[in-house]
Amino acid sequence: MIPIIDHIQITVKDLVQAEHFYDQLMPLLGFDLAKKSKGKVDVHEFEVIEYSHPLLIFAINSPRSVFKDETPHRRRPGALHHLAFKATSKNEIDLLFPQIEAIGAQIVQPPQLYPQHGENYYALFFKDLDGIKYEIVFEERK
Repeated sequence: MIPIIDHIQITVKDLVQAEHFYDQLMPLLGFDLAKKSKGKVDVHEFEVIEYSHPLLIFAINSPRSVFKDETPHRRRPGALHHLAFKATSKNEIDLLFPQIEAIGAQIVQPPQLYPQHGENYYALFFKDLDGIKYEIVFEERK
């Protein structure tokens, strides 16, 4: 088996509000909005919006009604700590930075070297509207 992720589903607090944000974010990350789809899974009480790319499907889900008022926290057991997307260069991250900021993402850390993660580890950290943390990273690996 090759360790490649097929799809990721993230539960958001407000699907309508999140859709507007992710419709702006996903094209910056290489997704084509023409390949976006929506669905509903009644048995599990959620709606889903999928952004498809040949290498990955990324989806956002509505929460179960009993959890709709909870605040996401990345340090809870079972929670997603953060999700990192791989850039092709430092320059690509630098070009994406003002665009990510312009869509309303909360910038956690601007693009810079993070030697604590590796000698050539260059990244941008930001959060979506629900506080879900993302990273765009470039590292020349040997």
